[in-house]
Amino acid sequence: MTGPLPVGDEPTPGQPAPGQPAPTTHHTPGGHAALVRGEAVLEERVDAVLDAVPARDRETRPEAAARAQRQRRRWATQVVVVDELARRACAERGLAPPPEVSPTRVLAVSGTEVADLGSIVAVALAHSPAVRALLAAFEAEQQVSERAARAYYDRNPDRFLTPEALRRGVDPYAVARARDFRPYAEVRDAVVRELRRAVGRQAFFDWLDRARAAVEYAPGHEHPGDPSHPDHEHRH
Repeated sequence: MTGPLPVGDEPTPGQPAPGQPAPTTHHTPGGHAALVRGEAVLEERVDAVLDAVPARDRETRPEAAARAQRQRRRWATQVVVVDELARRACAERGLAPPPEVSPTRVLAVSGTEVADLGSIVAVALAHSPAVRALLAAFEAEQQVSERAARAYYDRNPDRFLTPEALRRGVDPYAVARARDFRPYAEVRDAVVRELRRAVGRQAFFDWLDRARAAVEYAPGHEHPGDPSHPDHEHRH
């Protein structure tokens, strides 16, 4: 399963001299952060996400604080763009239009979700009913064969030790006996759900990679890892 969003690691052209802050991009009230198929995504939606999600870093040096804020704006733009793309995909698929959600009610995001999905998609899932509806649709579409489910069970014996075997510290790859494992029939449905979820997430990321091709970003709103801007970084 591919979680974190791909970003470039190439050397950055136009990097400012050491000790010099990167140029500041000015934002016009009422302007747009991006164009999706030529239609504007307003910057005020980005501002709402910035207001709702606390800053992760507490920089004290002025140049570092300015850089961090520029990157936060780019990060928040990605959250909004993922939401916008998901809204359009839901409409195209005939999914029920998700209700509007105030960005000030962004839900909490667990560390596991961030690790699995990358912070951008994890926060977009928490923020956007459209993203959740679309991901659920991708997961529901996946077919998991009996062969694939059984193969997963056989490859991962550590996942299926009985509670008693866990208490005894049984090594599932060494001296374990058949009775130390939960039977396949008992865990089959859970295995299928887990595999469907994983394949559905991969399908979601494949869709997102394709959908982003229709997005043009305004200056100061590029992807945080886009090597074309001086502040870029590979981070999730």
